[in-house]
Parts: sequence; C-alpha cells; structure tokens
Amino acid sequence: MQTSLIKIILAGLMNVAAALLLSPLCEGVMRKLRATIHSRIGPPITQPYWDLFKLLGKEDLRTTGGRVYASVPAITLASVLLLALLVPMGAAAPLAFAGDLIVVIYVAAISSVLMMLTGFASSSPYASIGSSREMMMLLSVEPIMAIALSVGAFKARTLTLGGIAGWQAQNGPSISMVIGGIAFFLALQAVAGKLPFDIAEADQEIMGGLLVEQSGPRLALFRWTIWAKQFVLAFLLVEVFFPWPRSGFYVVDLVAALGKVLVVLVLVAVIDVVNPRLRIDQAMGYFMRVAVSSLAALAFAVIGK
Repeated sequence: MQTSLIKIILAGLMNVAAALLLSPLCEGVMRKLRATIHSRIGPPITQPYWDLFKLLGKEDLRTTGGRVYASVPAITLASVLLLALLVPMGAAAPLAFAGDLIVVIYVAAISSVLMMLTGFASSSPYASIGSSREMMMLLSVEPIMAIALSVGAFKARTLTLGGIAGWQAQNGPSISMVIGGIAFFLALQAVAGKLPFDIAEADQEIMGGLLVEQSGPRLALFRWTIWAKQFVLAFLLVEVFFPWPRSGFYVVDLVAALGKVLVVLVLVAVIDVVNPRLRIDQAMGYFMRVAVSSLAALAFAVIGK
C-alpha cells in the first residue's frame, strides 16, 4: 500500500514538473519557428522563462480588490496541473483512479471559465469583450473535444483514458480514431489561442482581450496556465489517438511522447504563422464543420470502423 502511494506521488510530481518546466520551452520553440518562417532571428527558445521571471518580479497591480480575485491566477494554474495528473504522460495517469473521461473534460474547462470570470471582474470593457469571445470559443470547442474523446471511449468500451490509450495501442489505427484525432487537433489550435483563432485576445481589436488588465505575477501565472494547458492537451492527443510506439519502459515512452508533443505544437505554430485571424462568424462556421466531422468519426466507431 505504501509502495503504491509512493509511486503515485512520484508519477504525479513527474507530470506536474513536465507541465510546469517544459511548457515554456515548447512555447519558446514555437516562437523561434514563427520567427524563422518570418525570416527573423527571433528570441532564444528560453525567452518564455525570462518573461515569467520578469513578470513574477514586478509589482502586482489590480483593477479590483478582494481575496477571491487575488487568488484566481493561482487556482487557474492549479486546475491545469490537476489536469496533468489525470492525463497519461508516457505511463498511466497518476490520478487515473480518481477520474474518468468525463472528469477530464470538466477539469479541462475550469481554467478557461476562471479566466473568463477574471476578465468580467476586471471592470474593463476590453476584457469583458475578450471574455465574451472566449465563452463563445469554449462553447464551440469543448463539444468537439468531448465527441472526439468519446470515439475512443466507444471503441474501447471504457471511460478511462488509460483503457482507451491501451486499446488504441493494442489494436492500431482506425478510420474513426484518425478522424477523431484530427478533430481534436483542430480544436487544440483554438484552445491554445493561436491564429486563426486568437479571437479572444485579438491585440489589434481589443488590446489583449480578457487579460488586458492583468500585470506582474498575475499575468505570469495566466500565461503559464495557457502554455501548460496546450502542453497537457497535446499530450492527451498523442497518448489517446496516436500512442505508438510503446516499449513498456517509462523513460523511453516518455521521451517518445515528448517528441510527438513537440511535433504537434510545431504544427500548431506553423498554422499560426500562415493563417490570418478569422472573424467570429467564420470561426463559428468552421467549428460547426469540425463538429460534424467529429460526429462522423463517432458514426464510424458505431459501425466498427
């Protein structure tokens, strides 16, 4: 019993450390790639770490008071770290026993909801508009991710992520899982707030969106949350839909998964560079089509494809 508890704690620390320490590095790689495509030198890949250190050392200026408002950034980051404990990263999720697919979907939405509430509470019209747009994006993207993951649950006949990933690793690719994985990836582009779906941030329109009134340590924690969330969801994508190869050795599987995560985030960065921002109505129409494709994947799963 004590040995199992120690293993859970160590695995949890590994997942949390990966989400906290490697997500800024992935963001740095994405920035460097963006600069390269633009024929610029760009910042070093370690720049996100320096950005965080600089913001954490600045004065904490707030547009409103209250302990709840002050604690939201830390709670938001904690919700993403909880998500990391529920997602397999090279091995079974540390808290796999504590939540299934439904819990993962709910936990994944917590950070977005908290950031929206922060924007509304900041009393800034720009932040309120950004929060309203973020709400529209959340309502459009979350069902796509839920349906895509449900395809795996239907195929594996289980709601546990470990069971879905194990079934996929054992049975190989299928039409329904490939389509579901593509739909999940397209939703990930919006969750990461990258072009053409950075509608809630839209610097040229609403001056930074829902985080426009955030500064110093608060802004650092919110940015860290965004980077960590895209990192964890990229892990969820590769572990559930593309889990191969599997060696059975934790370190080897973790390194292989990290390589696949980096490929996913590089693709996200490339799409971000080569596409202009969509209008809200265009984005809603686009996600409607992606939702139809995810339903098609579910239909293929029903008929055994």
